[in-house]
Amino acid sequence: MKDRKSLLIWAVGILVVAMLGVTYLLFTEKQANRELVQEFQLDKEDLENQYTQFSQQYEELKRTVANDSLASLLDQEQLKTQRLLEELRTVKSSNAMEIRRLKNELATLRKVMVGYINQIDSLNRLTTQQKQVIADVTRKYNQASRQINTLSEEKKSLSQKVTLAAQLDATNIIVDPRNKRGKHAKKVKDVVKLAISFTITKNITAENGERTLYIRITKPDNDVLSKSEANTFAYENRTLVYSIKKYIEYGGEEQNVTVYWDVEEFLYAGNYRVDIFEGGNLIGSQTFSMK
Repeated sequence: MKDRKSLLIWAVGILVVAMLGVTYLLFTEKQANRELVQEFQLDKEDLENQYTQFSQQYEELKRTVANDSLASLLDQEQLKTQRLLEELRTVKSSNAMEIRRLKNELATLRKVMVGYINQIDSLNRLTTQQKQVIADVTRKYNQASRQINTLSEEKKSLSQKVTLAAQLDATNIIVDPRNKRGKHAKKVKDVVKLAISFTITKNITAENGERTLYIRITKPDNDVLSKSEANTFAYENRTLVYSIKKYIEYGGEEQNVTVYWDVEEFLYAGNYRVDIFEGGNLIGSQTFSMK
């Protein structure tokens, strides 16, 4: 009887110890589960923050891109990031499998973003190089244009100098009013002929050959003596009336020329002027008076 009682006490003790052990194990497991849930919750929150940052980074990247195709791809990746973020927010913290999948998705997104960043950086460097090339080409073009303009001005100036150098020059212009006896007339009422003599100077740069001289005799009232209104020549984009037309054969040496005007109109006292033209240039002028 005593042995049965001892056995019962021993059995109860073992049961109590077992219950205490089970209780401890349950408590420990519950504590571990609580800590694990907290850890999952922290992981989820961290994952949400990373997805949000990725979406913002894509938005910033799009502002730095001028390429429409690349901007469209970035926009697609941003939408994908936002979609995964919405999925993450609906997943329970305890769903370890989904959390792990979304972590893997994030790792893939990170690789894709690094690729785009490198591509954008490469395009930006290329754009900078292109801008530099364009700037260099523009600078060289402007420099060449300035040189061409300078050469053009120098050529124009040289051409003008050559033209002036090749131009004939009439000097020693003398007008001798003559009477009917061929003598010098002292009074305008006795003048029947005007003898106009001048010298074409020596010019070795001038072209040899036949030259046409136009002589204009202008009265005090600026009217030009002329035998016909059809007697005209071109000068500085206009047409002028001439008094006398004279052909000469020029050989580059000094040459004396004399022309005559037969007075058939009324002349009055005053200051007259003689202008001599050749090749579209005024090559000599002289005033004279008749009393």
